[in-house]
Parts: sequence; C-alpha cells; structure tokens
Amino acid sequence: MAERLGILVGGGPAPGINSVISAVTIEAINNGLEVIGIYDGFKHLVDGNIDEVRRLTIQDVSRIHMEGGSILRTSRVNPAKSEETLTRTMESLKKLGIKYLVTIGGDDTAYSASKVCEKSKGEIKVVHVPKTIDNDLPLPGNMPTFGFETARHIGTELVYNLMQDSRTTGRWYFVTMMGREAGHLALGVGKAASATITIIPEEFREGVTLEEVCDVLDGAILKRRLMGRNDGVAVIGEGIAEKMNPEELASIPGVIVEKDPHGHLRLSEIPLSTILKRAIEKRYADRGEKINIVDVTIGYELRSARPIPFDIVYTRTLGYGAVRFLLGDYSNLPGGMVCLVEGRIQILPFDAFMDPRTGRTKVRLVDVHSEEYTVARRYMIRLEKSDLENPEILEKLAKLAKMSPEEFKRKYWHTTELP
Repeated sequence: MAERLGILVGGGPAPGINSVISAVTIEAINNGLEVIGIYDGFKHLVDGNIDEVRRLTIQDVSRIHMEGGSILRTSRVNPAKSEETLTRTMESLKKLGIKYLVTIGGDDTAYSASKVCEKSKGEIKVVHVPKTIDNDLPLPGNMPTFGFETARHIGTELVYNLMQDSRTTGRWYFVTMMGREAGHLALGVGKAASATITIIPEEFREGVTLEEVCDVLDGAILKRRLMGRNDGVAVIGEGIAEKMNPEELASIPGVIVEKDPHGHLRLSEIPLSTILKRAIEKRYADRGEKINIVDVTIGYELRSARPIPFDIVYTRTLGYGAVRFLLGDYSNLPGGMVCLVEGRIQILPFDAFMDPRTGRTKVRLVDVHSEEYTVARRYMIRLEKSDLENPEILEKLAKLAKMSPEEFKRKYWHTTELP
C-alpha cells in the first residue's frame, strides 16, 4: 500500500492555494504516494472526524492551478488550542494513515503545523507552505508570501477606479485594506495606485486614539483643499484598529470587539473606514461645513481571486519543494517551512520564525524608516513639518480649520512624526 500524504489549508484564502495543491499532488503521485485532501483545515481532525477528506488524483488537480479559492476549503480552527485538541488531531491523522503532512497557511497555521510536528515525535513529517495576502511572514530575502502580489495587483485596480470616481464626483473615499497588524498590502496598493494618502498601523504608537488618527486624515484633506482639490482617496490599513484602545472601540455604537480562535482581534467586525468617516464628518459639521466621504472596505474581493502569473509560478515551485523535502531532499529536519531564497528552494526550521518572547510566529511589519516607506510617503498628500514651519502655509491651513495658527500647529504637529 502506498504511503499517504495529507494536505490541508488554514486561515483566510489567498490566490495561489489551488496551485500549491496541484503541484503537491502531482509531484507526490509521480513519486508513488497517495494524496489525501483534508477539508476545512484542522476543523474536522480536531473533532476526531476523518470522513471529511478526499483522495486526490492528477486528473483532479491538473488544471486548478489558475483558479482562485481552495478546492479543500479552509478554516481558522486551532489544533494547538489545548493538549486535548492537539492529541485528538494527531489521532485523526494516524487513523487516516498520514505519514506526510503539507499545511498551507499564514502565521497561525505555521504555528499549528509546528505543534503537530512536535507532537508527532517523528511519526509524521510536516512541511508548511507560507501564504497570506498580508505579507506578514518574515520570509528570508524579503520574499513576499504567496497571494500578496495578486492581492496588491487587484487592489491597485480597485483603488484606481475609486480615484477616478473621486476626481469625477468631487468626493473623498476612505478605503480600509485588509492586512491585520501589518500594513504591507495597504501601503503596496496605495503606493502603486498613487492614492492621495495611505496610513498604516506601523506609523502609530500603541494606544493611539481615534482623534489622533483623524488628525492625520483631516490634515491631508485640509492640505488637499489648500491645493484647490476637494477630492481624494485615503487607503487605511485595518490593523490601525489593533493599535487603538479596545475600550474606546467598544464604546463606539455598532462596533463588536471580540477575538478569533488564535487570539486575534476580529478586525472584520470593526468598520474602521465608517468610524473614521463619521468622525471626520462631525469635525466638518462642527466647523459649519459639509464633506462628502464614502467608506469602502477591500479585502474579501482579493482573497479568492485568480492568481497572477507571479503567484502561479511561485506556488508551483513551493509545492514541488514541499514534496521533495518530505521525501528526503534539501534537509533532514523533521519539519519546517518551504521557502524560495535567491531563486533556490530552502527548508527552514519552524523555530526560525518563532518569537522567543511570545512563543508564536514572528510577524513581518513595514519598516517605516525604510526607503520603501519613505518613497511612498514622499508621494502622498499629507501634512509635513515644513508645512507647519512655514508661516504663510500654516496661516492658510489654520484658516481652513477655523483655528489660530498656534492652535493648528499644536494639534497637528504629531501627524508629521513617526514612532
């Protein structure tokens, strides 16, 4: 009887998942393995249910590499939530006869895979294929996580369309972009589309207030008005909500503050662009003016999109490398993460991505002191120190805000600084 390889997907969808499934299945079968696709991540394994699986053949997967979504679906169930759930997961895998396990997912699934590998004590060899449109896994050589390039590409097209609508109708758009605590996707889309302003979590300190975030957006709107324009697009990283005080968020009508199985704030339940829109509209109403703002959230439209060629090529290589590692190539580790480093496949131990302080997978954040961020910021419309240090410009801005120059400078100075 052929040895069995199991494959499952965890976390949110990302373009390229099916391409990995295809590459893994074909390479595994061509090397004499039987491939078992496990539905819904660890969800059923945790419950001891081994019926939600399917045997995959080359015919099943030979043409799915260009398709979005996941033929095995996905879930966020955490098998390492307790010793009991981890033990039950291992028992399920053993009942299925799984000797090799391929997991596809982001930082949470990587952590789950490392715990399964540790628990198996060598009985099951585990390899993780890093995916997330958030680009927040610290891959070597600053390689993107698969799915990110497709998400940025499509997100840029969507924001470009909103910019044209903004210019045509004379309104502002506040566009919240997925990305959790990392601002890579928001910054990448904002930079590529040349959005009026992009704000990301990394530029704010912990405990930032709603008022302070609004200062940044309001400053950009006022500067834009000084340039004779009443339109614009602000791209907003959703993770800014995680930097805010949960009590302040919970006090806002209609906002639900709760966490997912991995302990993360459910940012999808926090309508950040709507919250910011209402706060800015109130500012202008207090000034006796009206501002037209439309709030939009982008993210779900990107996750199950058809991958662009970059992500197809990338994921086929990762899928191939995952199987070759399981069969003994590249490394003698019991488990690890498959990566592409300077064009070559490498397997890195799970520990290489662990934060010793938290015991969880490290998160790659945007370096706000890097050239990448500096260039993005140079082409935004936002308040700069030079604006507030120029008496003539300061006076005009203050007049628009119906404040004295001294009051304006005191209130908005913090918007020009980085943590």
